Amino acid sequence: MEFEDRIAELATKVRDRRSAIQTEEAAKNALIMPFIQILGYDVFDPKEVVPEYTADFGTKKGEKIDYAIVRNGEVQILIECKQPRDSLKVVHASQLYRYFSVTRARIAILTNGQVYHFYSDLDAPNLMDEKPFLVLDLEDIDEALLPELRKLSKEHFDLDSVIYAAEELRQLSQIKRTLAAQFKEPDDDWVRYFAARLHEGSFTQKVRQQFRPLVAKAAAQFIRDQVNDRLKSALYANNNQPDVSTAAEAPDNETAEVVDAGRDTEVETTLEELTGYQIVKAIACSEVKPQRIVGRDAKSYFAILLDDNNRRPIARLHFNGKARKYLGTFDENKVETRHLIDSLDDIYLYADAIRSAVRNIAS
Repeated sequence: MEFEDRIAELATKVRDRRSAIQTEEAAKNALIMPFIQILGYDVFDPKEVVPEYTADFGTKKGEKIDYAIVRNGEVQILIECKQPRDSLKVVHASQLYRYFSVTRARIAILTNGQVYHFYSDLDAPNLMDEKPFLVLDLEDIDEALLPELRKLSKEHFDLDSVIYAAEELRQLSQIKRTLAAQFKEPDDDWVRYFAARLHEGSFTQKVRQQFRPLVAKAAAQFIRDQVNDRLKSALYANNNQPDVSTAAEAPDNETAEVVDAGRDTEVETTLEELTGYQIVKAIACSEVKPQRIVGRDAKSYFAILLDDNNRRPIARLHFNGKARKYLGTFDENKVETRHLIDSLDDIYLYADAIRSAVRNIAS
């Protein structure tokens, strides 16, 4: 199983087990030790993973860190664990601070089993930074971070490369947070930047009040348009590819409709359909890799397929009606059941049926 697949599998376990985990020890056994194993380290070999690692620090005697990962006889990674519902604040990681300065570790991890904060010493040698350079949330995995995470695995351990990329990752994270804050509630400098290009005259209080909601609204619309364009590009790219997986099969009428729909210029894919597709994909990717889930639009419905195969339907979106919308789900015999939905959020009510459909056709 690929590294990315193992991370996705652990994410599913986190969702399934989190409500039953009430203590830090339970989080270690059910969530954190499996994470260490995904990195390739033997949690049962004290030469690789040392639980309750102790290193005296000045007057602090006998303090323990939850795990120390050892390579070539030297501690390289320190891990401190919190309870599943604890927020991860560096002020609560005093042991990590102290141990960072008395070991040769360059990487420190603070985690509650779902979220992992990765720290280094970018600001000052042997002194752990206050802000993480990488944050991995198993409830919302940023796949762009996984190649950097893989560099910390036993097989691909490349500390120099991680440290080199850490500063860029940290700055990117800070810029993204700043942009998100500005898009949500733009400050005066951000509003002034755009107002100066559209308004002649002084930046008065009246001008500020006029442009602030416009800047926020334009930012939201810009992001929505960008997402819409990318989804449509990806969708049409998939539609224009030949259906190799079903080329040798003789499709029935329903299948033929979907196959031909990808080439039908009269088909118009709406933003609502694309959003619904993304919701179904987010649900289904707990069972398979996201890239295996493909959408195809037809005249009468939007089909969501596994492996771009018309004989492996996951769901259908019947959104073309003027008054009512339906979500189609499939049982083990690929028989469709339509569910009336009032809003796109109602798709989540049928998450179990969607996952079940994927399991039925993925094997």
